[in-house]
Amino acid sequence: MNPLRVGVIGLGEVAQIIHLPILSSMSNRYALTAICDISPSLLTEMGQRYGVPEQARFLDFEDLAKRDDLDVVFVLNSDEYHADSAIAAMRSGKHVMVEKPMCLTMAEAERMIRERDAAGVSLMVGYMRRYAPAFREAVDRVRAMERINYVRVRDIIGQNRLIIDQVEDVVRPDDFPAEAGRDRQQRAARLVSEAIGEASPELTRAYRLLCGLSSHDLSAMRELIGMPERVVSASQWHGGSFLHVVMDYGEFQAVLETGVDSQVRFDAHIEVYGETSSLRIEYDTPYIRHLPTRLYLEETEGERFTETVLRPTYADPYTRELEYLHDALVNGTGIKTSAEDFTDDLRLFQWIIAALRQSTASPNAPAGAA
Repeated sequence: MNPLRVGVIGLGEVAQIIHLPILSSMSNRYALTAICDISPSLLTEMGQRYGVPEQARFLDFEDLAKRDDLDVVFVLNSDEYHADSAIAAMRSGKHVMVEKPMCLTMAEAERMIRERDAAGVSLMVGYMRRYAPAFREAVDRVRAMERINYVRVRDIIGQNRLIIDQVEDVVRPDDFPAEAGRDRQQRAARLVSEAIGEASPELTRAYRLLCGLSSHDLSAMRELIGMPERVVSASQWHGGSFLHVVMDYGEFQAVLETGVDSQVRFDAHIEVYGETSSLRIEYDTPYIRHLPTRLYLEETEGERFTETVLRPTYADPYTRELEYLHDALVNGTGIKTSAEDFTDDLRLFQWIIAALRQSTASPNAPAGAA
């Protein structure tokens, strides 16, 4: 079986630390064929490191997308360009794997779905946490619970660079076109305004936090326990860099605690409390390869209380994700982290922003969003 031929758009941190090394290690499944970035020096550096010839290095994603020797395109550039990059690839008949968030607005998501269907290709969102074996086992165990009493979703981490700089030599070029930075800022402002309307800097930052770090948590939460019925309340502080959200599931509630600080640690887990059992999926930083995702179980039977720690594998979730993608594209199986699945995240983000607006407008009244 011939490996899938891959084009990569965006050669920043996540590409250098995660995707390019994994693609290189999975040469039986993938062949890195073309790369794209707006930095000429980064193109040269990564092209030489991974053996991509000069004629297969591009400054414009449209040019990469037009190549006829690609099967799938990985969209790893800045969020503001995800939709345009993915659509260019799909219009040229390529499958697409796009890093989270798939896009920033519902209009973009709907356009991407239309283009995918018109081209007859697959579109997968890079929610790697949902492909960890520990998470998949947790899903089965939660579905077997007789009752859920409470769920806590927590993701309070130090800035990624604090960890990355200790363990990786990331190339961070400074030869971007000056207009690229301005265009990115203008796109960001326009897209966030389209997504949530006129907003304060605090709400804008909160929305970007939801689309970024928190999208991992809320996406995994949805697969684990489904979509909430409503957002009961939401609050933000430190300029929107920390969030607390309470969600109602009818018979129980779930809480999201999230934020980014300057501690060199990674505190990310989902904990589900049942009546006689509970479980916690615990993630570590993805920027150190092969740190295991663990599943912690607590169970009571009669007078007996048992604690168990499961580590199904040392293979990192990104590797499992790309194994899944290969099988899906080769065998035609469905993709669970689909574009339609991502639109539920966008809807949930909207509910949270609405609750934040109400909380700000009436600080002494309970907030809610339907």
